[in-house]
Amino acid sequence: MTLSRRAAPWMAAAAALLPSLSQAAELDGSALSALWGVPFAGLLLSIALMPLLAPIFWHHHFGKVAAGWALAFLLPFAVVFGPGAAGASFVHALVAEYIPFVILLTALFTVAGGIYIRGNLHGSPALNTAILAIGAVLASFMGTTGASMLMIRPLIRANDNRKHTAHVVVFFIFIVSNAGGSLTPLGDPPLFLGFLKGVDFFWTVGHIFPETLFLVGALLAIFFAMDSWYYHRREEVLKTDPTPDTQAIGFDGKANFALLGVVVALVLMSGLWKSSVSFTVAGAEVGLPGIVRDVGLILVALVSLRLTPKKVHEDNQFSWGPMQEVAKLFAGIFLTIVPVIAMLKAGVNGPFGAVVAAVTRPDGTPDPAMYFWASGALSSFLDNAPTYLVFFNTAGGDPAVLMTTLAPTLAAISAGSVFMGANSYIGNAPNMMVKAIAEDRGVKMPSFFGYMVWSGSILVPLFIVMTFIWFR
Repeated sequence: MTLSRRAAPWMAAAAALLPSLSQAAELDGSALSALWGVPFAGLLLSIALMPLLAPIFWHHHFGKVAAGWALAFLLPFAVVFGPGAAGASFVHALVAEYIPFVILLTALFTVAGGIYIRGNLHGSPALNTAILAIGAVLASFMGTTGASMLMIRPLIRANDNRKHTAHVVVFFIFIVSNAGGSLTPLGDPPLFLGFLKGVDFFWTVGHIFPETLFLVGALLAIFFAMDSWYYHRREEVLKTDPTPDTQAIGFDGKANFALLGVVVALVLMSGLWKSSVSFTVAGAEVGLPGIVRDVGLILVALVSLRLTPKKVHEDNQFSWGPMQEVAKLFAGIFLTIVPVIAMLKAGVNGPFGAVVAAVTRPDGTPDPAMYFWASGALSSFLDNAPTYLVFFNTAGGDPAVLMTTLAPTLAAISAGSVFMGANSYIGNAPNMMVKAIAEDRGVKMPSFFGYMVWSGSILVPLFIVMTFIWFR
């Protein structure tokens, strides 16, 4: 992979700030005004509105829009707090968060894109429901991103002879890209962070399995009923299937299954391996396990590209467009979110102190229902991994206590962070990738707000029911 010329301004900005990075202290959210969240809000509104108001401009320039909002935070921040603080925020977001994030997504995108399920599946309601159920199970073992990238293409191809397919992809995001990843630390980044903090590997499956079973089961039932209604409508199924029945069902690119196992092993290794060896990159500390993981993931992606036959990529209609879109948009998100997360970490002393105070009962004990909704609401629009950490620490941050005495609170934080990532396209990284792949394959997906109408009408009522059953 070569360095894009468009990345040069970012690298030049980092280089200009290097001399003073080592003196920059950690960002104090209590000293910030809520106005520092405007660039983040502006980026979210751009993602939501510009595809509707200026679709051609957005399609060609979304990367520049994201970079513009990032600079709208970074440059004023450098003026007010100094180049050192701005540079430290930039490098930490880049080195400690964004680069590992993009490397993992790229590896999963590449490996899953090298597996082609040949033959023609016919997207009946029963088959579609079965695919969603299988994807939900896989999500907790290979991560929501891995399961999403593996399953979305054959699901779209199975339904390419139908007029209405957007609802299939929407429910795929609900179930496979989010709810299915709630049972193990491999499933979703928030749970992996909890695992790194000392939460037992099998704690989540033991404590939120009923909630997961209810949510996934309810969504599958609703989907089956809705898909059956669409399927039996007049002229729903096209007379000519774009994918002919010429091959038996099977897999091409089987070597990528082994590489997918290597990806899972590398991620798990980085959490289990404790090493005192670390390196400081312009003020950001990078541990040896993380370096080994990231280098390994890059090698896995390169090996996949080398081993996968060209025909497999052609049959899969594999392209880098969806990955480029996610990488560019999340570059802006990871940078503009820096002050927002810092203000949340400041707790009751920060601009968002009311949010933190709202999760505590008058007697000082945590309120699981409020933790469920607060962590979930923020995870709907912020990165759900740091949101999980904010409320994990708000609840005391002691894994031994949270796994026992405060188990209902930790269950609420875990469920809210994972489940409600499905509330918007930016709640979880696979959401945006699945949307991009679907649109690349010709599926007319709902707009940002249109998708939230779906999630608000289907997911939110289920979350309310779950609150009364499990989080009171």
